Order: sequence, then structure tokens, then C-alpha cells
Amino acid sequence: MAASPSTARAINDRLALRLLQDEGPLTAAQLKTLTGLSRPTVADLVERLRGSGLVHVVGEAGAERRGPNAKLYGIVAGRAHLAALDVRTRSVSVAVADLLGTTLAEASAPVGDDGGTGPAVEKAVALLERTVKEAGVDAPHSVAIGAPGLIEPVTGELRDSTGLPAWHRRLVAVLQDRLPARVLVENETNLAALAELREGAARDREDFVLLWLGQGVGAAVVLDGRLRRGASGGAGEIGFLPVPGTSGLPSATGCDGGFHELACTAAVEALAREHGLDPATALASGHEPFLDAVARRLAVGAAAVAAVLDPGCVVLGGETGHSGGAALAARVEAELAALSPLRTEVRATALGDAAVLRGALLTARDAAQEDLFPQGRQGRPGETRGKGPGGAVPKDGETPPRRAPDREARRGGSRRRQGP
Repeated sequence: MAASPSTARAINDRLALRLLQDEGPLTAAQLKTLTGLSRPTVADLVERLRGSGLVHVVGEAGAERRGPNAKLYGIVAGRAHLAALDVRTRSVSVAVADLLGTTLAEASAPVGDDGGTGPAVEKAVALLERTVKEAGVDAPHSVAIGAPGLIEPVTGELRDSTGLPAWHRRLVAVLQDRLPARVLVENETNLAALAELREGAARDREDFVLLWLGQGVGAAVVLDGRLRRGASGGAGEIGFLPVPGTSGLPSATGCDGGFHELACTAAVEALAREHGLDPATALASGHEPFLDAVARRLAVGAAAVAAVLDPGCVVLGGETGHSGGAALAARVEAELAALSPLRTEVRATALGDAAVLRGALLTARDAAQEDLFPQGRQGRPGETRGKGPGGAVPKDGETPPRRAPDREARRGGSRRRQGP
């Protein structure tokens, strides 16, 4: 079924905005090439976007050639502002950014567990308010919170889980009540995976699993470029995975006896002490027997992931993945190759401790764009399902040219990759 003129305009406008965001400022000619639309259609959409206050002229291109310079168009970064929170057991980190994702201010502070009675929540709210003020922002349009625990897939709420501070759930409720912003909450491991997919170690992958290796152990599953949460939001609860080498079996109320017992920070630190190493520096020490021992443990969990999902790539995140780096990832890959017939590449996180906060900013930006960008089916570079190159919709009688070069093709990546 052909798209209506208004729907076609919305699709094309949205695609142009995505390209401007991903590629940076572009000329009308570059937008024409990337979308496959005609020059008049591109001129129309540029004027619509300028009139809506979403796009403005940021400079000129073509000074090296004869004739008038071409105008460079870019997104109005200050049209909306975003805030992100990385909520840990005893600390909170905050970042404030513009619509392009440029960080304007960030801060962190310790927050003790008060049993959900109030002080911890007020400290976290005060930290957010100070950081927003330091960024020179009146109020954020969207706020995304990354926290440990399960997210209810229907309501989007953080579940009341045993072992997690009660103030986490209260913080979400307080921010939703006090702020005029759209407030979202997501599992921290899922946010880290989103950041690695968009900007980190998995930029060239559409299938991968992120193993979060910190005080807690979890996984995020990305298949066909989309985050998979599972029927109850529990996809990736790998800490509960029954594995050999533990004291017993995990239970419905605790992951002792599961993969968590082998791979959490406390377990890795204990292993370092067994090798006579300082736990604070052991993973970066280059001590081969210790790294080999850690790799054997991690490969057990990675082998289970590979056997069930065959993701082709595992990214090691969290404290252990960041500190162990490429040396640990290479060892885990070698151990995994001996355990599984399925070829699986293992990579270290490219974003380290910043992955959760960055993923939260990306989530907040997506939410703002849903409100601000023209509505319609979201096009993707290289997609041609009944439309012109780049997912654009040609006007009636307009013949789309051959597929335009797209960003992922130029970078050698998958054309189907997209965010969740």
C-alpha cells in the first residue's frame, strides 16, 4: 500500500533528521544522495525542518570549488536537553546533554542505603538538580535511569527485588512525580549493551551478548540489532545459570551456586589473592596464570550463551571486562573455542564504566526524538522495502535512483543494525 503524502513527508523528514544526527551537518546535495530523493523533495523537507525549529544552517561547504558555497544543515542541539542517571547500590552518577548527545555537565556522589526512607532519594534528586543547573538547562525534556534489577516489560517499572536497595524504586517514583520530564528506567546491563551497540565495541555487530561482570553478574542480549528483554524482562539473568565449579545450585531467591559465584567481583578478587596478587591491580597485571584462571571461569558462562543463542560475539563489560581488557578477552575466546563448536568472538568493552550512563543518555535522546521528530515509520540507511534508497518514500511519479551509499556500508558494518 502506498504511503499517503503526509505519511511520506513524515518518514522522509525523520530519516533526514537521523542522517543529520548520525553524520553531522550535511548539505542538501548530500541529503539527496543519502536518501535517494529528488532535489525538490529534499528542498521541501529542509524548509519544513527549518520552519519547525529542528534544523538550522551551521555553515557552508564547497569553498574549494567554483560557484556559490552550499549551506550546511545541522540539528538544533539546544531544542531539547536530556538527563541520565546511573544508580548503583551506594552511589549515583548524573549526566546532562543536548539533543545531539553532547555532554554539558556530569557529576557523581555516594548515596548510602537508607532502607527507602528518604535521605538517599533526596541526595540523588539534589545531585540531578545541581547538575542540570551547572549545564545551564532550565529542565530536561527526558530523563533515563539505569539501575540493577528487572524491569517490568508491560509497565516499564523497576521491580521490587530482594537484595536491591528500596530507595531505587522510590527514586524513580519521586522523579516521575516532581519533574515535568518524561522519566524512563532500564536495567543497567541493557543500557550498557545499547551504548556498546551504538558507540562501542559492538558497532559493527547486529548479534551479540554483553556479559556484565561486576559486583553483580548479568547479560544483555542483542539479536538482529534489537535488545531482547524476554517475556518477564529477565532475559540475561546469567548470574542464576547453573554451572560446574560452584558450591551447589542457585535458587529462585539467590544466585549463590550459579555463574555469579564464579564471576562476580568478589570471586575474582578472591582468586587474585589465591595467586598472591593485589585484587585492585590483578586484572591489569599481566599475570598469565591468574588471567588464564579467570578466563576459564568466564568461558563457562560464555559457552552456555553461545550454545543457546549463537550470537557470534560476546562483549565483556563491567569492572572485570574493563580492567581485563583485550588480554582477558583473547583468553576467554581461546577457552570458549575449546568448549563450543560455535565460533564466537570475544571483545572487551570499549566504553568501560561509562557504558551505563552513555546508554541512559541514548535512551533519553530516543525518547525526546519520539516527541520532537515528525512521526512516521523510522527509516534506516540502506533499507528499500518498497521505498527509495535509504528508506525514503518517493513522490508519485518520482523514480528512485539506484541504492545510495549508506553509512554502515561505508564503514563495513551491517545494514540492518538499529537501536532498540
